[in-house]
Amino acid sequence: MSEKPPTSASLFLNEDTDKPPLPERGDLRRRLRRAMEKRASNMKDRMNCISRSSVKGFLRRNLFVLFTVAAVVLGVILGFSLRHHNLSLRSIKYFSFPGELLMRMLKMLVLPLIVSSLITGISSLDSKASGKMGIRAVVYYMVTTLIAVFIGIVIVMIIQPGKGSRDSPVANGGNIESIQATDAFLDLIRNMFPPNLVEACFKQYKTMYKKIVHTRIVTVAPNLTDSLNVTASNLNINLSRVVHTIQETMEETVPVSGSSAGVNALGLVVFSMCFGLVIGNMKQQGQPLKDFFDCLNEAIMRLVAIIIWYAPVGILFLIAGKIVEMKDVAQVGGQLGMYTVSVIVGLLIHGLFVLPLLYFLVTRKNPYSFIGGLLQALITALGTSSSSATLPITFRCLEENNHVDKRVTRFVLPVGATINMDGTALYEAVAAIFIAQVNDMDLNFGQILTISITATAASIGAAGIPQAGLVTMVIVLTSVGLPTEDITLIIAVDWFLDRLRTTTNVLGDSLGAGIVEHLSRTELQNQDEEVHNSVIEENEKPYQLICQENDLLNHVNSETTM
Repeated sequence: MSEKPPTSASLFLNEDTDKPPLPERGDLRRRLRRAMEKRASNMKDRMNCISRSSVKGFLRRNLFVLFTVAAVVLGVILGFSLRHHNLSLRSIKYFSFPGELLMRMLKMLVLPLIVSSLITGISSLDSKASGKMGIRAVVYYMVTTLIAVFIGIVIVMIIQPGKGSRDSPVANGGNIESIQATDAFLDLIRNMFPPNLVEACFKQYKTMYKKIVHTRIVTVAPNLTDSLNVTASNLNINLSRVVHTIQETMEETVPVSGSSAGVNALGLVVFSMCFGLVIGNMKQQGQPLKDFFDCLNEAIMRLVAIIIWYAPVGILFLIAGKIVEMKDVAQVGGQLGMYTVSVIVGLLIHGLFVLPLLYFLVTRKNPYSFIGGLLQALITALGTSSSSATLPITFRCLEENNHVDKRVTRFVLPVGATINMDGTALYEAVAAIFIAQVNDMDLNFGQILTISITATAASIGAAGIPQAGLVTMVIVLTSVGLPTEDITLIIAVDWFLDRLRTTTNVLGDSLGAGIVEHLSRTELQNQDEEVHNSVIEENEKPYQLICQENDLLNHVNSETTM
C-alpha cells in the first residue's frame, strides 16, 4: 500500500509540535523571582566580603591621596573664610609659613635627586638602550609640546578673550626685565655647559644689558658751493681749506654676562647624563661610583617617604595663603575672566584627552588607571606650583603605584621636569595672542607660526619654579613685536593658572615615562637577560674551579701511585 503524502496542514502541525511550548505567565514570574533572589544573594556575599581588614587595607594604600585631597578642600575653605578678616601682608606671610617649609624641604631634595637619579639611570643602561630611550623621550616631548601649543592657539582664536574694550585690571609691580629672543636662546645653550658645577647648584647664566657711551671726533669740511658763496661776499678767507672738528656721542646697548639666582637644572642634567654614560661604559671600574649614586638615590627616596607625611599640611597652608592674598575676585572679570577660561579649557583638553589618548594608542592600556596612581603627585603639583619640587613625589608614585621601571623613571623624569613643559607652552601661546587681541593687533599666519615656535622653545628654557613662565613670556612677545609691559595684565590670575599648568607638566612627564617604558621594553628585557646570564656565569666559575682542582689532584695522585 502506498502511503499518502502529508498535506501542507500536517507539515505545519509537525513544525508546531517541534517547537517548545511557550512558558506561561506563572513560569516567567518564578524565573524572574529566582534571578532577582540570586542577584541579591550575590550582592550580599560581596558585601560580606568587604570586611574591616579590606577597608583598612584600602585606607592604608590610599592614605596619602586622601590626606592630600582633604588638605586641598580644607585649604580652599580656610582661605575664603579668612578673606573677610582683611589680614595684613605680614600676617599672611606668617600664616603661609608651614607651606613655605614644605617648599623648602622639597627643593632641598631636588638637586641630589636629579643628579643621583640621572647618573644611576643612565649608567645602568648600555649606550644603545640609553640612546634609543633618549630619542623616544625627546620625540615625545617635542610632539606633546607642539600639540599643546596648537591646542592653545585654536582655543584662543575661537574664544577670542581679548576682543572688545580694554577693561582688564592692571596689577601693580611685577617688573619683568625685557630680553632679546636671540640672547635668550644663547643663554639656554650657555646654561647647558656650566663652567663651574658648584656655582650651577645655586646660580644660572643670564644676559644683562649695559649702556656704553662712545665719543668720537668727526672731521667735516665745507663743500665747494659754500666757499664760493663766502668769497662772493667780499671775504678774503677761503673756507674750503678750513677743517671743522665735531665731537659725536653714541650710546650703545651691549649684552654682558650676568647671573640669576636658582638651580641651573639644565646644566646639571647635561653633566649627569654624560657622567652616567661614561660610568656605564667603564663596566667594573665604574661600579663603585655607580653603587655610590645608587645608594644616594635610595637614601633620598627614603627622605621623601618621611617628608610626604608633612605634604598635606604644607599644601593646606599654601593654597589657603594664596587665596587670602588674592585681590578682589569680582575684578577678575571681562577679558581676564575669558582669558582664564581659555587657558583652563586648553589645559583640560590636553591633559584629560590628548595625553591619555597618546598613552592608549602606544600602550593599549587604560590611561586613567595609570593617572589614578599619580593623584598624589598631581595634587602636590597643584599645591606647590613647581614641577621640580614635585619630582620626589612623582618618582614615588610612578615606581610604587604604577610599577614603572626605575631605569626609565630615573632617566625620563629629571629630563622631563627640565625641558618638557606642555602646560607652560600652551599658556604662553594663549597669553601672547590674548595680548595681541587686547591691543587690536591682527596677527598673520607667519606671526602665529613664530609664536608657536618661540613658545615651544621658551617652555624648554622655563625653570621648574613658580611663575617662571612670566619671564619666558618676554621671549614670545618680543618675537612678534608685542608690548612686553602688557604682561602685567595677566599677573592677577597667573598664580592660579600657574598651578594648573604645573599639574599638566607633571602629568605629561609621567605619561611620557609610561610610554617610553612600553617602547623600550625589548631593550630592558635584553639587558635583564644579559645580567642574568652574567650572574649565572659568575656562579658557575667556582664550580668549574673546583672541578679543575679535583682533576689536577686526581692526576697528581695517579702519577704518585705509578
